[in-house]
Amino acid sequence: MYSPFFYVIVAIIVIDFILERGLDWLNAAWRSKPIPELLQGIYNEEKYSKQQEYAKITDRFSLLTSSISFILTLLFLFFQGFDWLNVLLLGYFDNPVVIGLAFFGVLFLAVDIIGIPFDIYGTFVIEERFGFNKSTPKLFITDKLKGYLLSAFFGAIIYFVIFRLNAKWPTMFWIYAWCVITFFMVFMAMFYSHLIVPLFNKQKPLPEGELKEAIHLYANKAGFKIKNIYEIDGSKRSTRANAYFTGFGKFKRIVLYDTLIKELTTNELVAVLAHEIGHNKKKHTYIGLLASTVQLALMLFILSLLINKPELSQALGSNQTYFHLGLIAFAILYSPISTLSGLLMNIVSRHNEYQADRFAGATCNPDDLVSALKKLAANNLSNLTPHPVYVSINYSHPTLLQRIKKLKVHLL
Repeated sequence: MYSPFFYVIVAIIVIDFILERGLDWLNAAWRSKPIPELLQGIYNEEKYSKQQEYAKITDRFSLLTSSISFILTLLFLFFQGFDWLNVLLLGYFDNPVVIGLAFFGVLFLAVDIIGIPFDIYGTFVIEERFGFNKSTPKLFITDKLKGYLLSAFFGAIIYFVIFRLNAKWPTMFWIYAWCVITFFMVFMAMFYSHLIVPLFNKQKPLPEGELKEAIHLYANKAGFKIKNIYEIDGSKRSTRANAYFTGFGKFKRIVLYDTLIKELTTNELVAVLAHEIGHNKKKHTYIGLLASTVQLALMLFILSLLINKPELSQALGSNQTYFHLGLIAFAILYSPISTLSGLLMNIVSRHNEYQADRFAGATCNPDDLVSALKKLAANNLSNLTPHPVYVSINYSHPTLLQRIKKLKVHLL
């Protein structure tokens, strides 16, 4: 006999799957719409055909992987796989923290191992076929191993802290957990590029030359003090290009992918950099961090109300209350709220992107930014005609057409 919470969990998973596939169908239906006039010339006929083929193949692959994940999840729920794993681990361990860590460790490894063949196919077949992949089997394996170690290290610390705080202060643990996790988030925001990125990529200061001189000239003009400009070897894994701003205060750093430097002209690179500086000038990093901590507080508060209730563990088939089973059930039950907060975060993010674009357009040649955005879209085989509903729900950035329109309106 399944509990009421079990049926709620199943309903959430099924509804989420149906909605996601419906959005994918809407987006695919708009794929062949005529390219807007402002975006004409990004693709020639041959490359546009390649983009359409890439979109179709990735859509089919996404449908396959999501369907398999959906079916396996339902089977695991209906056949009480979570309780089976829990009972199995109880035969080997008696410490509740160790049981919880082993439980999540086994789940994580099982899910990842199931996904490895699909990751390999996506990287070495699909991405390779369309000219994106630069990774090697050796690099793929070492990335996996490093990812396992980092996940185990940070996951164990966070789980241990949350478990101990709940055990000692069950009614107030969410406040203490919020403080600890917020500190961790701020720490990672400051030092991610210094501590984590070097484990996967080489970063080096941008060498002296025309580009660095142009960047400093622009920064002085825009009133922005800039010291740490780094180039990262993104080309070791992919031809896709990117740039990002990270850190706070003296730890802030601008990172340019070597693929971006290769793809764009000096003026276009300065325009992209101006966009990243715009994020800093408008305090978007702080705003994003504040929004994340508010979301975290809400989630932890609701978690504190439910985590010690036996109904959560019962929903996964157990007759006893276990913290780790409660976390799994809560994560699924909370997902509708997480989706709604994600929608709000996407709205804020798209607004921030417009602001950063306006800053870049006002402090350098906006045509250079438009040119850079078009080149990046072509390089990534981007969909130029996504469905508006799909954009509003899934896009953290405005579409290329929306960004160009806003730039032109603002600068007329």
